[in-house]
Amino acid sequence: MRYTTLGRSGLRVSRACLGTMNFGSDPQAPTPEAEARRVVDAFLDAGHNFIDTADTYRGGTSEEIVGRAIAHRRAEVVLATKAGVPQGGGPNDRGLSRAHLTRALEASLRRLGTDYVDLYQCHVPDPDTPAEETMAVLDDFVRSGKVRYLGCSNFTAAGIVGAQWAAQRVGATPFISLQANYSLIARAIEGEIVPTCRQHGLGILAYSPLGSGLLAGRYHRGVAPAEGSRLAEWAAMPSPTARTFVSGLLAERHFDIAEEVAAVAAELGTPTPAVALAWLGGRSEITSVVLGPRSVEQLETNLAGLAASLPEHTVTRLDAASRSTVAPPVNGQHHAS
Repeated sequence: MRYTTLGRSGLRVSRACLGTMNFGSDPQAPTPEAEARRVVDAFLDAGHNFIDTADTYRGGTSEEIVGRAIAHRRAEVVLATKAGVPQGGGPNDRGLSRAHLTRALEASLRRLGTDYVDLYQCHVPDPDTPAEETMAVLDDFVRSGKVRYLGCSNFTAAGIVGAQWAAQRVGATPFISLQANYSLIARAIEGEIVPTCRQHGLGILAYSPLGSGLLAGRYHRGVAPAEGSRLAEWAAMPSPTARTFVSGLLAERHFDIAEEVAAVAAELGTPTPAVALAWLGGRSEITSVVLGPRSVEQLETNLAGLAASLPEHTVTRLDAASRSTVAPPVNGQHHAS
């Protein structure tokens, strides 16, 4: 089993992280509790130790299910959760303020049935709260023993730098990790965010490694997402943001990449998602890959893919097919004066 330290810390995590956004008890949940428990046990039995959830997943149900699933194996698990996404309609029911984060952590600990979280992450940036306030209250959590390490998610390079500098100014604990969208169809973080994480001591946790299913062959060019699929549900939401996300994901360029992945999989005689995961698992800039299996069978396929190695010429081919999704660094050399 391969473990690695998370960012500039001594915390050792598995290269695979179990994402639990699909865990729920409602009839529409992709992974009901009984199957979720089997997934957790299979993941830990295979030697992996890193599990990620969030207070917003399934209205907190994901945390509850994860807490029950790991109760008898808590010491084996590096448990991560997140806060910051709106939890209600009140003015302090969201964000990274002391007021919200204090309540959010206590609520997460209750749902998880534990007295500490190994990695507590700011789920989204909060432009309305000073970074010094956020880092100071997070440091209080660490000093109290309720949190062991700190991370962020979906932060820009500037946001990461601002948070790390704020922690230094107030003598607080810095971030050691960033969760970011990263896959063959989402490589924009390579331009600015990856170098920033390297410089400021953050390990990178790659979420949505299969492009919300596009790189797993679940969606096809010119065919509407099947009823009941994740993208069909998002496309039907009243939120314009959700609909915009779906239309952006189903861009022609992304189908070009997905079809190249499928072609490679056919040539190698391996499942399509395994190719995308093997490519990601070979990226030195990634500490751990957040997998979101709906079943034990999907988990086993994903773990096998992540552990596999692609031939060098195949990696070069996939790099070339997806290269246009990489944003170049802003270093002053790409603009005429």
